[in-house]
Amino acid sequence: MRLWPLAAVAAACLLVACRTPTAPKNVSVVKNFNVKRYLGTWYEIARLDNRFEKNLEQVTATYSLKEDGDIRVLNRGYDPARQRWKESEGTARFTGSTRHAALKVSFFGPFWGGYNVIALDKHYQHALVCGPNRSWLWILSRSPRLDAQTRNALVQQAQRQGFDVSQLRWIKQPPSASER
Repeated sequence: MRLWPLAAVAAACLLVACRTPTAPKNVSVVKNFNVKRYLGTWYEIARLDNRFEKNLEQVTATYSLKEDGDIRVLNRGYDPARQRWKESEGTARFTGSTRHAALKVSFFGPFWGGYNVIALDKHYQHALVCGPNRSWLWILSRSPRLDAQTRNALVQQAQRQGFDVSQLRWIKQPPSASER
């Protein structure tokens, strides 16, 4: 029995799994990034839908620094159809300089996906994040709501970079303390 075809397939899968994800072509990541300011909880305001978050509401992502320098990622969202919370814990790490907001994230095994911060206000209160291609996009905020001006500016910025913003799904979030 010849094992080389199986070995070739295994090697190809390993190369794909270990390849460093990058930002989409002609999309720049934030420079002069400060990971310590980025840590903490972010609310998902909108996203291009994906199978991992299908039908989830009240989605948050919480980032914390691990002892080894990697970043702990805890994604949490509510599934109203099943009336339960879903959580997913992963690890993120920089793909190059820690001053450039190009990271890779893994939620299982050796498989990494791109996590690129492509817009970020100077106070680290809202961000535009994409994956390795234009099928992945998130608008994040430190609060459950974004004012219309900021929201529109982020949508326009994403559109200028080639993302199909007509497909954005706006995420239901709980009212903030000031709205109660």
